[in-house]
Amino acid sequence: MKKILITVLLILSCGMFFAQSSNEIANVYIKKASKNLESLEVDNAFKNFNKAMKLFDTVTTPNVARLGTLINFELENYAEAKRYIKQYFALIKKKKTEEYAQLLDLYVTIEEEIEKKELAEKKLELERLKREKEKQRIDSLTSVWQQKSDAMSLKITSIAPFNKNNVALFKKGEFMGIVDDSGTVLVDATDYRAAKAFDGFILLMDQKKEPTQIFCYNTKTKTGFLLPSVSEFNTLSTHYGKVMLPRGNGHIVTYPNNSFKTYVYNAISKKFINVNDEKAVFKDLKKAKRISKYNKEGQVKIAKEWYNFGGHIGGGIYPLYLTDYKLYGFLCGLDGKVLTASVYRNLGAFYKNKINVLDEVDSFWINQNGTKVSAPENEAGTYVGASKVVQLENGSFQIHQKIEGKDVIVLGNEKLEILEDFLRKNP
Repeated sequence: MKKILITVLLILSCGMFFAQSSNEIANVYIKKASKNLESLEVDNAFKNFNKAMKLFDTVTTPNVARLGTLINFELENYAEAKRYIKQYFALIKKKKTEEYAQLLDLYVTIEEEIEKKELAEKKLELERLKREKEKQRIDSLTSVWQQKSDAMSLKITSIAPFNKNNVALFKKGEFMGIVDDSGTVLVDATDYRAAKAFDGFILLMDQKKEPTQIFCYNTKTKTGFLLPSVSEFNTLSTHYGKVMLPRGNGHIVTYPNNSFKTYVYNAISKKFINVNDEKAVFKDLKKAKRISKYNKEGQVKIAKEWYNFGGHIGGGIYPLYLTDYKLYGFLCGLDGKVLTASVYRNLGAFYKNKINVLDEVDSFWINQNGTKVSAPENEAGTYVGASKVVQLENGSFQIHQKIEGKDVIVLGNEKLEILEDFLRKNP
């Protein structure tokens, strides 16, 4: 029993010792904080005061409450200063001292600062909400604009420059199509893998080599049609062979397989250009000593060799074929010169004194007797319209125009301002 009593007394005495020790240490920190504040070392005063507060159970003296008020006021911790000053008023007994009056004035100042701070915070919150609302507006409008912009984009691979008739070739994947400078697709890129364009005409072909279908588009009249099938021209032919550049007079020349005749077609009149009276032509050529003989099978003899007469590509130039359908060359009616296919390959239509020569790797121009000349001016001309092709980051294209000094996206009759103008227009 005595041992139990001694143990209890020891525990009580230890608790009183540690409690006494904590208060003493806390008072040391309070003194340090007070000296710090006198020396205007406010941050150190704050640290020492808080160390004391961790050791005190509660504020029990008005001096400690006053010190907490002053330190937190200097640091603009007005809510904490208000808490301590209320504790001061609850603990102070003498209410007619100068210190009390000063603390009353300070209390009013603290209240004003708290109100001012709350107003500032409220203002900041309103500004934040305004910014957030503006961001939501911009995000929403941007989303609307982006959808419209996407819908007015051309999902194509590439686009050539527009010609003077406001028309251009474009490529989508492996196919070719035709579009105008408002972004309206005139011919879909679904059937034709190759194209030749010159003098305002565009030929779309189902394949680059030996095409079996050719679509001709006149960029001046904005009309197009399929050329007559090659089998309609020659029942033995299965493809158009070499296809030459279209010319400004509408003449199109191709070299079909299994044929002794060259395919010559006028895209304006939509008729084949045939030699209606070969016998009369032969007589004239013989009289001019361009050929030595001819026969009723449509063959002509030149320098002891017989050739199949292949028609007329213009300018008094006549294709010559061997018996195996192979193109031998071209007879120049002007001077009797023969331009062999081994050198000149294939010749296009004659127009304005010039003919295009298409080699396997090169292309050049000649006159009526085979002399090389400069390339003619392309009658498709240079674009002078208001449209500008813009490629987007996602790879698609848009048509932009200047309207009243501002960039506008166009697609057909639709128009859309660029994003910045769209946002300004829609508050």
